[in-house]
Amino acid sequence: MKGIILAGGTGTRLHPITIETSKQLLPVYDKPMIYYPLSTLMLAGIKEIMIISTPKDIPRYKELFGNGNKIGINLEYEIQEKAKGIAEAFIIGEKFIGADPVALILGDNLFYGEGLSRMLLNSRNRVEKERIASIFAYSVGDPENYGVVSFDKKDLAIDIQEKPKMPKSNFAVVGLYFYPNNVVSISKEVMPSNRGELEITSINTRYLESKNLHVEKMGRGFAWFDTGTAESLLEASQFIRTLEKRQGLKIGCLEEIAFDKNLISKIQLEQLISSMKNNPYSEYLKKKIKD
Repeated sequence: MKGIILAGGTGTRLHPITIETSKQLLPVYDKPMIYYPLSTLMLAGIKEIMIISTPKDIPRYKELFGNGNKIGINLEYEIQEKAKGIAEAFIIGEKFIGADPVALILGDNLFYGEGLSRMLLNSRNRVEKERIASIFAYSVGDPENYGVVSFDKKDLAIDIQEKPKMPKSNFAVVGLYFYPNNVVSISKEVMPSNRGELEITSINTRYLESKNLHVEKMGRGFAWFDTGTAESLLEASQFIRTLEKRQGLKIGCLEEIAFDKNLISKIQLEQLISSMKNNPYSEYLKKKIKD
């Protein structure tokens, strides 16, 4: 299975701090924002990942991650010249996706929860074995401000509405999707919306109409942040700080995930640590080896 992180756009909601800096490279507490969506794909066992971003920002991601081999994955990069909608990611990544199913995560979405890894692996298994797409939905108090999904007792989607005045559920569709390979051909058939973009909702509606759209519900005990505004960026940073300080465990630590999933060896982890300067992050990884 392939994975795509869509990290394009200009981050206008965060201006002026994103005028010269990619939004996804801004810090969420102690790590760049993009560490979190990348860690989510790694938790799903996905090792072949493409980062899609702007011509200006691709070199920065390459400098940060290289080809990914230091954390046991394969990273590729592709340019999105102009933001034309989330669904365009599958057209840009067609060659990379090949004949495989694909997971897409937005570069400014952060997820946390005790059962997250299980949900990710369930979605991967479902799309690989049954060719059923999965979207993730999070319970919110103001569903009228989001794309809202309704579903039946088997968690199959039955309705999706964009910012409805009378929401049929409290579950907002978030920026994490698992699709079978035909998402590429479907994305090519999507027509631009009134705002001139290829909407991901159009793709989800196609799977819904064929009764092939499963909903992974993120309820109590889960956290989701769309860190595209200054307020949500601060909230996410405070959330990560509180959890890491109280639990003594890091969230979105790529090296730790790579080691736990046997993507890198103890020797490779030690080499990574030795290349870092002494700081709380490297000290945490040193403790990980001892434990």
